[in-house]
Amino acid sequence: MGSEQSKKPTEPEPCTKRPGKPNEAGNTSIPPLPASQPSTAVEAVVCSYEEMRDGEMREVEIGSKKALLVRENGEYSAVGAKCTHYGASLAKGALCNGRVRCPWHGACFNVKTGDLEDFPGLDSLPVFNVDVEDGKVIIRTNKKTLETNKRIKPMACHSPDDEKTVLIIGGGGAASACAETLRQEGFKGRVVMATKEENPPYDRPKLSKALSSTAAALALRKGEFYSVYDIEVETSKEAKSVDTMLKSVSFTDGSTIQYDELVVATGGRPRALTCPGADLTNVCLLRTPDDGNYIATNSKGKRLVIVGTSFIGMEIAAHLVDKAKSVSVIGQSSVPFKYSLGEEIGLAIQKLHESKGVSFHLSSGVREFVGSNGRLKEVVLTDGQTIPADICVVGAGVTPATQFLSGSGIEMGCRGHVLVDKCMKTSKDHVYAAGDIAEFPLFIANDERVSIGHWQMANAHGRVSALNIVEQEAEIRSVPFFWTQMFGKNVRFTGYSSGYDNVIIHGDVNSLQFVAFYVKGDSVIGVASMNSDPIVSQAAEVMAAGRTIRREDIIDDAKGFLHRLDQGTRL
Repeated sequence: MGSEQSKKPTEPEPCTKRPGKPNEAGNTSIPPLPASQPSTAVEAVVCSYEEMRDGEMREVEIGSKKALLVRENGEYSAVGAKCTHYGASLAKGALCNGRVRCPWHGACFNVKTGDLEDFPGLDSLPVFNVDVEDGKVIIRTNKKTLETNKRIKPMACHSPDDEKTVLIIGGGGAASACAETLRQEGFKGRVVMATKEENPPYDRPKLSKALSSTAAALALRKGEFYSVYDIEVETSKEAKSVDTMLKSVSFTDGSTIQYDELVVATGGRPRALTCPGADLTNVCLLRTPDDGNYIATNSKGKRLVIVGTSFIGMEIAAHLVDKAKSVSVIGQSSVPFKYSLGEEIGLAIQKLHESKGVSFHLSSGVREFVGSNGRLKEVVLTDGQTIPADICVVGAGVTPATQFLSGSGIEMGCRGHVLVDKCMKTSKDHVYAAGDIAEFPLFIANDERVSIGHWQMANAHGRVSALNIVEQEAEIRSVPFFWTQMFGKNVRFTGYSSGYDNVIIHGDVNSLQFVAFYVKGDSVIGVASMNSDPIVSQAAEVMAAGRTIRREDIIDDAKGFLHRLDQGTRL
């Protein structure tokens, strides 16, 4: 069985439709797009043939725009210069065996086709023609293509002749990637996305970093996108139960949807506290844009308490400290990020927050929320301290949203995650699980079953599920990659560091410029950095190629492993 990049189907006939009204058959009738107009040709000599070495890439100018020029195996290719996720310069990323990995968040693109090969992001890169004439490398394109920063891959639409239905429960990254991949791979049956959310898919990682953002501002696609490609998005539709024998899903609104293939991608739900007073007004959880907007509005000039010292809690603290009257963070661990990044890095990030005015109450928890007239007034800690509070955000982790699967016969783990194989298939035929709810074999951890609650991995799960639905025989081989941002400082991490023995750090943690290697035995199993791009992306490419970074590679030099980027082809 091949990897998720191994088998390329015939490209689907593109869907040339525009938003319109449903016809009698219930399908969206969309008039054809207008004929494309001729676009002005653009070309530029960008270098001599011998000027670049194999394995080198650079940003070059074509008129007033830029392209990424790559030389590998004596051949030149050129694609868009900016990552389609958040616009990072790909020339500053990692190049390995025909693909470039973004230095910021790890998205990967094929340097010949421009196709997106790993997430985050949804779109591919524009591609430019490259010719070598008289020893000169010339890029040729047209003005329209040059001005396009992103390229949507050709996608099919629903055909009345295809009676199959793929039902996707959920509306996050896994669901979105699954739906789009189905259409990209030429699936012409119904694609139905049923989500309990009130909004179509949105950029969930931004929630805790930009609490005031509306659902529309966070949306992954404009609304008409789903109409154009016949992806039926049903919002405010919560699954109640699944009958795998009848191949149907019942919803809390009383409706039922039949499926031929089912993808469960319901994600996690924030873990609420159960102590006295947890139901008081202004004791909040963050799950939706409306939650974020409420927290942002009601924290202005108020005393804010945050429970939790991992990503959600620390990002909220960073975002609101200059808007609230005070920000206090409560955590059970001795430093923030202790279990994900280690004590030394956690302490440095704590000091960064403290320098901005955030106060910490660590190695403690919440005993009780005390209110007056139903509204929060103070938080009592387990050590007896009392913190005045007008609003509290609980960021104490998530639990998988899988209760509705009880009685379905779908095998689940002891923590409520759905057990899947490398193809994202569950124990029941025609049922897949993807995203935060999935417990899957992680190839860089010797196929240990893990659950990873990262946006990038959820998208990869959705894509692999879709590829197997259309019989592309794909396995999940994505390397975990996550990031966080606080006060303009970015932490990047790749790998799976559970059970590490030691952390080898190069650089200065206190000045927030470092690379940290998480070592287990003789192997590096995770890499984190601040202000050291693109080293985490380079490490991710080594792992993606099925190679191991050894302790001796990095004991004296943070870049000592880079020779492994050139060792053969990706597995």
